[in-house]
Amino acid sequence: MARFRHSGVMPAPEPPETVLPPDESGPDVTGRSIGSLIAETRHLSPEQVERVLQYQREKGLRFGEAAVALGYASNDDVMFALAQQFHYPYAPEETRGQNPELVALNQPFSVQAESFRAIRSQVMMRLNPEGGHEPRRALAVVSPDTADGKTFFAANLAVTLAQLGGRTLLVDADMRGPRQHQVFGITNAAGLSGVLSGRAEAKVIQQVSGVPSLFVLPTGPTPPNPLELVERPAFGLLMRELLAKFDHVVVDTPAAIYGSDAGVIATRCGAALLIARKDRSRVTHLQDQVTMLSHSTARVVGVIVNEY
Repeated sequence: MARFRHSGVMPAPEPPETVLPPDESGPDVTGRSIGSLIAETRHLSPEQVERVLQYQREKGLRFGEAAVALGYASNDDVMFALAQQFHYPYAPEETRGQNPELVALNQPFSVQAESFRAIRSQVMMRLNPEGGHEPRRALAVVSPDTADGKTFFAANLAVTLAQLGGRTLLVDADMRGPRQHQVFGITNAAGLSGVLSGRAEAKVIQQVSGVPSLFVLPTGPTPPNPLELVERPAFGLLMRELLAKFDHVVVDTPAAIYGSDAGVIATRCGAALLIARKDRSRVTHLQDQVTMLSHSTARVVGVIVNEY
């Protein structure tokens, strides 16, 4: 058990070509020095750069260390420059307040982010065992109740998967209480509900700013029949289509107290990760959800205890 401290039948949907943005990895900064990246980020003048270089030579320091010592940069600036150099998505300091729940993006070197990376490794091994010939699976993140941290967890797990470089899609299938569009600060005008209803909507999949490998499919307008939408063959067909286009697919789901949605979604995804909240989730509710999933074709890859 991993522990984490926190927080009708219709035709197969065919997303238009304009749905998926081009694969862009951003400007190539791998050949640039840390010094030039820090100077650009902090808008250092040529005179200031020369002072840093002189101090660096005198003290035998690295450029970043010298810039910090002189007050021209912060330790965060150095880490941000390193992240740029190694193409590691890392939110700049001025934008972190916009998406405070994204700790894996805002604080990628924190204890919390390291916990997510450890869980990511376990999830990948269980979803894709070496030498296996099983079909690829999407991962449904499920929980018994509201406020268990399921949306928070799904968002940060998707970020850490994208930080590996593979194209990652986060699908908000919680059509009873969607929040992923708020977490990532994207529009929710169109999304999953429209696709499953048969409406032709372009660009429903949105790229996350600053993370070239991460995309989000929000719910769109809240439908009156969320369970019926995910029970239709169109949802399963859509998941197979998405698995063919993305390296990783993570799906947020409604809490089990709302009904059978999460179980149906997990079955269509092929795998499920159960989130429980410490000192709040009841063991009987967890047992009921595990039993329900065990009667489906979904593989339960683990249980996460979310500590607030």
